[in-house]
Amino acid sequence: MISIPLLILASFLCFGLTTAMGDPLGEWKLQKPRTPAEIAAAYERTGYNDPFLERYTNWAGDFVTGDWGESVVPGNAGRSVKEDIGKAFVVTFRLVIVAEIIALLLGMVVGVIGAVRQYSLFDYTATGISFAMFSMPLFCVALILKTGGISLNNWLESIGADRWIITAGPPGDGFKGGFGEQFFQYTGAYILPTISLVVIQFALYSRFQRASMLDTLNADYVRTAQAKGISEARSIFRHAFRNALIPIVTVSSLNFGATVGGAVITETVFGWSGMGKFLVDAITKLEPFQVLGFMMVTAVFIIVFNLVADVLYAFMDPRIRLD
Repeated sequence: MISIPLLILASFLCFGLTTAMGDPLGEWKLQKPRTPAEIAAAYERTGYNDPFLERYTNWAGDFVTGDWGESVVPGNAGRSVKEDIGKAFVVTFRLVIVAEIIALLLGMVVGVIGAVRQYSLFDYTATGISFAMFSMPLFCVALILKTGGISLNNWLESIGADRWIITAGPPGDGFKGGFGEQFFQYTGAYILPTISLVVIQFALYSRFQRASMLDTLNADYVRTAQAKGISEARSIFRHAFRNALIPIVTVSSLNFGATVGGAVITETVFGWSGMGKFLVDAITKLEPFQVLGFMMVTAVFIIVFNLVADVLYAFMDPRIRLD
């Protein structure tokens, strides 16, 4: 029940922050002399003449009924925010869902093995790689991968093969050609941004999974099960692994909800027209309704995945009950 009041509070804060972003008509007024009538008409169209609370209630009422507003900056005015976000969201979701699944599965496997084989060569190696990945800024990882992709393309071209890696994002209308040709093009477009997201997320998930698994393996009920003669594999996966998933469910749920809102750095580096680029363009142009739409989509996803995490808690641990 707390989700709805939380979403209302989030919408109010988002609206206030967006209002403080600046005057969306400021640059337009300075481009050339404007008559008072032109300026008054522009502000009337955007609703900026109304009091703050009136503007908030008008926007919130329209938003919940599906009217997310339009772009307001002259020259870019009239574009549907909902349609633009829908197109950007599809692009980002296709990228993020693959990266999150790979990172989560890989992180869980490495974390569990590292905990079971604590202080082994595998554990030390995985820990070192995870810390190295986690300490690297995402833009640095993306730029290294992009540079490597360009070098690979140059090498492929030098041996007479087609360039494979696409570093400028897929076209808005998709790739053309047969199945094989489209597969070749889509993998070339997705591989680098997917890897850049996987690298950072894998480091996070593997560390959380290892720490949680170690705590669970040292729990009394696991040691009791092992003392009764239960095999190591069964005690690990039947008793320990399920409870050790609770922290990773929390982290992955929150992380996925936020990442769907926009992989800003990755999309900027690789030229993807997704939620990240949408946000950067909206802020640059001071488009209030576009920024609001982005922030609300992100808030909804974070809250929804919080609820998903709560439901999964009860499924994984019968002691947890949802009221």
